[in-house]
Amino acid sequence: MADNGPGQDFHGAEDPRLASLDQRLERARRDEAKRTGVVRDDGEAGYQLGNRVLAALIGSLVGSALIGWLIDRWFGTTPWALIVALFLGIAVAFRQIIRLTTKRPE
Repeated sequence: MADNGPGQDFHGAEDPRLASLDQRLERARRDEAKRTGVVRDDGEAGYQLGNRVLAALIGSLVGSALIGWLIDRWFGTTPWALIVALFLGIAVAFRQIIRLTTKRPE
């Protein structure tokens, strides 16, 4: 075309409609991949891992404290079974956390 013609020159400037279409297509592809489970969102995976670590820590400590307290009540060894059970609970919690966090990605 001529330099002063009515046509558009696509080499120099980007069409905003095409850029918007590219963004919408990329967003739709990501949403579809998440929906079908092909790609996991990193933020969601980190959130799930954090919840599992927290549950392992709290569950181990509460469970071991309950067991130690019950042993103390039944056998009359007032603080010692609770203290030993708490240390065992901490060891179990750390073992579970290490196992959860060193798992290889799929």
